Amino acid sequence: MRIATTIFLTDRTITPVRLARELEQRGFDGLYLPEHTHIPVSRESPAPMGGELPEQYGRTLDAFVALGQAAAVTERITLGTGITLVAQHDPIDLAKGIATLDHVSGGRFTLGLGYGWNVEEAADHGVEWRTRRELVRDRMALMRALWAPEPTAYEGEFGSVRASAAFPKPVRAPRALPGGAPLYGPRTLLGGAAGPKLFAHIAEYTDGWMPIGGRGLTESLPVLRTVWERSGRDPKDLQVVPYAVHPTAGKLAHFADLGIEEVVAQLPAAEEPEVLRVLDELAQYL
Repeated sequence: MRIATTIFLTDRTITPVRLARELEQRGFDGLYLPEHTHIPVSRESPAPMGGELPEQYGRTLDAFVALGQAAAVTERITLGTGITLVAQHDPIDLAKGIATLDHVSGGRFTLGLGYGWNVEEAADHGVEWRTRRELVRDRMALMRALWAPEPTAYEGEFGSVRASAAFPKPVRAPRALPGGAPLYGPRTLLGGAAGPKLFAHIAEYTDGWMPIGGRGLTESLPVLRTVWERSGRDPKDLQVVPYAVHPTAGKLAHFADLGIEEVVAQLPAAEEPEVLRVLDELAQYL
């Protein structure tokens, strides 16, 4: 099983360069970074973990800039987002940034994407909360048009793009979507809680699921696999990557029994000595 990591990198934590080098030298599989552009102080949305929202949510580094630094000082580790708030981006700009990071890293990028939880943050980006899922779906289709090998136009409910020259292209070869349409772009994993709508979207336009923590997978994975196969996707292509996991030997063995091949372990949003101490503890699972 491959063990990657995630961390809230901030202006007060270990730097992207130091962490990336340590991960590569120690044999970890990858680095995933979360995203928040800002956290309005008048926030009404409850913290996803309950209680007060930790300070690091409002101090998070830009994930793509930090991953670009990580790519420049490594050769092997995978690089990803967990998650990119697609609804809060201009899709043409985001498509360029994703393709560029994938290109300069040699195809090591994984796009973890999601719908978000902070209503106030999204509203400042002009996102209408009740339609955010459809907005994300539409923007992913627009980005796929820009990643296509030939100039491809897209006209959607929320946006459009003319047939355009748009380079670089993501490194990964296209995969087959339901109905035979090609899925262009890097490996794409959709985050969110298990449910019919989420599973339908996973099967429709992604490579798999990024569940937070990994609880309940014994019950939810068979449901997702059924939706995936009924949509016409190849069963062996489905990827499920539990995210922000606090590993134990028993938990990893359970994931392995479910056919999971990659886990993303949570690191503390801390300075270098504490992060390295936790990496030493996690090394037993490599």
